[in-house]
Parts: sequence; structure tokens; C-alpha cells
Amino acid sequence: MQNNWWKISSEIRVDTPFLAVYEDRIQTNIERLIESVNGDTQKLRPHIKTHKIGEILDLFKTYNINKVKCATIAEAELAAIHEIEDVLLAYQPVGNKKERWISLLKKYPATAFSTIVDNYESAKALDIAAHKNNLKLTLYLDLNSGMNRTGISISKNWEALIDEIIKLKNIHFAGIHLYDGHLKGDVEHRNSVASNIFFSINEEIESIQKKLGYELKIVAGGSNTFPFYATQKNVECSPGTFVFWDSNYQINLPEQHFEPALAIVGTIISKPTDTTFCIDIGYKAVASENPIDKRLVILNDNDLIPISHSEEHLVIENRGKNNYAIGDTIYAQPYHVCPTCALYDSVQVVNSEQQICDQWLVVARNRKINI
Repeated sequence: MQNNWWKISSEIRVDTPFLAVYEDRIQTNIERLIESVNGDTQKLRPHIKTHKIGEILDLFKTYNINKVKCATIAEAELAAIHEIEDVLLAYQPVGNKKERWISLLKKYPATAFSTIVDNYESAKALDIAAHKNNLKLTLYLDLNSGMNRTGISISKNWEALIDEIIKLKNIHFAGIHLYDGHLKGDVEHRNSVASNIFFSINEEIESIQKKLGYELKIVAGGSNTFPFYATQKNVECSPGTFVFWDSNYQINLPEQHFEPALAIVGTIISKPTDTTFCIDIGYKAVASENPIDKRLVILNDNDLIPISHSEEHLVIENRGKNNYAIGDTIYAQPYHVCPTCALYDSVQVVNSEQQICDQWLVVARNRKINI
């Protein structure tokens, strides 16, 4: 299936556009992830925002991956439903999310939940909520190393903030959360910057551990800096895209040998000119936050180039010599797979015989499951 790995020969017909995921390739990617940490699955806390699918969580467990990271209450609940032992919500719960978080912990007491904070006020609000509900909440401090999205800056006195948090009676302080998705460039550059940041905070972490009398956990990085954190002791790594991969990381993270394991399947619906045709992979079928040349790659033919995009339509210019007819199937690889997956209710599962063998629901694309 290496050549034209994406091509589906199944007799099962599914209306397009749909997402196809390739079972053997997903398993290969999980195995390569584990190889990257020398078989130590305790170092892995994959982010589930990429897939949001329960069957993949079940697959993780068969490989002894029992910790995950997530961004929404629905993703956290999906993990609990599938009996993942340890779930980190890497999104500070404020407002209604705080109340939903408490409800989630009460509904699924067998799961070890934790979340992040980046200020004392949020930690105090969670402490009060925990007291009212007879709970003890596990928190990580979210550090900002330059992404400037969330977190307390590593240049500020974040050790003093931890001193305040650990005084809260209904809080267990577990460690540090650090996401550095802003780091780009080749692997040497990413590793160099990540190591400078990481080792700059180590002295403070060691000081805090002595004060607390226990070892802190460090949850760090995503896909960009996974090669660095995979080699560090006492660090849990949180890549997510590895499970499906996408054209962005295939181009920009060549040192990571994951295989594309997902394709968008579309149909040619019109041929408005001699050199163009229109397919049904519009904005609603692929993530479109990037310019048109960074939304998807057509797999059928390198000479098929996207030139116009709207809600339900994608116009392709055929710059080659191959001919295409209305009704032909077109396969594409998304540039950004995570928000693409969230556009679909389900995915079609393709086996090694290139047959559709199952359908998995993208359950946590919903903002709410039960809680």
C-alpha cells in the first residue's frame, strides 16, 4: 500500500467529502512514537485534539499509553469514558468551564484528572470550588516561554506564584506545563532554543522540589520540539499530530518519520474550463486558516493545483497531461489535520487491503458529551 497508499478500492460507497483513516499506518505511527522514547511509554502524554476519537484512545491503551493531554471538557470526558487513567486538561478552566470541570471530576472518579493555571486568582477560584465539593484538585503551572498565548512568562517570578499556589489547602501542585509551538525552523534550531529554555528553568524546578519534598512532573512540547523532550529525563511529551500526520509537518519536520495516515476523499463535480475542474472539498471539508497554497495537497497528481476555494467548492487547475472526468475521485492530504478532523462527524477506516472496514465517530468534536 506504499504506492498510492491513499487509494480506496472498497465496494462500500460513501458520499463525499469524507475522511479516510488508514489503520495500519496509524499503528505504525504509534510504534514509531514509542521508538522515539526508547520504549518508555511513561514519557508519552499524547494530545488528543488531533483525532478526538475513542477507538484511537483504545488503541493507545493496547500500546500501554495511559496518559493523555486535551484542550476541551468534551475531550477530557471522552478520555474518561474510554478509561484513560490520567487526563490533563491543558486549558485553564474559568467561568462555566470551571463548573463543568468540577462536574466531570465527580462523574468519573476513577480517572486522575489535572489541569493548568497561570495566575493565583484562577488557582484560588478552583481551590474554593474544590472545597465546596469536597475535592482536591491537581494543578500544573502553565509557563510562557515565548508563544505569548497563555502562561506566566518564564522571565517573571513564577516560583513565587507556585509558593502561593501550594498554600491552597484543596490543591495538589503537580508540576510544570510548557508548550512551545511557536518554535520553527530546522530540527537543530528547534532543539537548541528548546534546550536553552528548558535548562534555564531547571534550577528553579530543583529548588521547588526540595521545598516540596517530592518530584515535580514536567509536561512539555508538542510536535515541533518532540525530538528534544523525548531525550530528557522526567519529561512527559505531548505530540498529537503524529497519529495522522499532515503535509505541514511532513514538509517542516522531516526528521520525524511518521507516515500520512489520513486523506480527504472528494469528487469532481464540474469542469468549468478546459484546464480546471471543481471538487467538493470546500472550506467545510478542510481547515482553511492558511493561504490557499497551504490548505491541502492533492495526492492523485502533483500537477493538480488549488486556485480557488469557497464553502463547498475547490477549483483545481490541471497543469499536467492527465485527463480527469466529472465523477472521478480525488484524494487530498490536509495541511493542518487537527481542525480538519474536527469538521467531520465520523471517519471511514481503511484496512491494509484498501477496503473500508469500519466507521469511527469523532465524538469529541462536539463541545459537550454529557458534562
